[in-house]
Amino acid sequence: MRLRNIPGSREVIGESKYVIHEMEKAKGKWSEIFQNDHPIYLEVGMGKGRFITQLALENPDKNFIGIEKYSSVLLRALEKREQLPELMNLYFLRMDAEDLENVFAPGEVSGIYLNFSDPWPKDRHAKRRLPSKEFLARYDKILVREGKVDFKTDNIDLFRFALEQVEEAGWKLEAHTFDLHNDSEMVKGNIMTEYEERFSSQGNPICKMIISR
Repeated sequence: MRLRNIPGSREVIGESKYVIHEMEKAKGKWSEIFQNDHPIYLEVGMGKGRFITQLALENPDKNFIGIEKYSSVLLRALEKREQLPELMNLYFLRMDAEDLENVFAPGEVSGIYLNFSDPWPKDRHAKRRLPSKEFLARYDKILVREGKVDFKTDNIDLFRFALEQVEEAGWKLEAHTFDLHNDSEMVKGNIMTEYEERFSSQGNPICKMIISR
C-alpha cells in the first residue's frame, strides 16, 4: 500500500508532546508516563486514530497507546488528538510493531487491538501480517496473563489465515464472527474505524475475533 507523503509530517510529529519519542526508555515505566497504574491498551496500526481516540474518551480509567509507523497517517491522528487537550490517557508512538518487545516490558500491556491491518497478500510476506503466529509470539511477551487481542477486518482471506494462526500458536479463540454488524452480542460497544464505516456502508461484512492465551 502506497501512502502519500505529507511534507513536514515528521517535523510536526517530532515536536508533539502527545508522541513519545524515546520510547525504548519507557519500557517498564509506562505507568510513570501516564502518572497512574491504570491498565494499558495498544492499537497496533491505528491509522488516522479515530478508534483509539474514541476508546480513550469512553474509558478514562484506562490508558491507551496508538502505534503507527507511517508519519503521514500518524499526522492525521495527531490532528484529532490536539483538539482534545483534556484527554490525559492517550499517547502515540511512531514505530514498527516488530519492535514491541523493545518498548514494553513483560506483562505491561493489558490488551491489544488490531483493526483492518495490511493483509500482505503474498505468501512470502505472511510473517508480516499482524495476526500471524510470529506477531502473536510478540504480543504474548508483553501482555498480562489474562490479556486479549481483538482483531477486526473486512478481508475474509486474512481472517481465515488469522483463525489458523490462533490454533497453530496455541492461543484460545474466545469469540469470533464473520458478520460483526449482524451479530447482536459481538457488536455491543463496537467503535467503528474510518475503514470500517466505509467498508460496511458498501455492504461488506466485517469479521472479528477475540483471542487469549
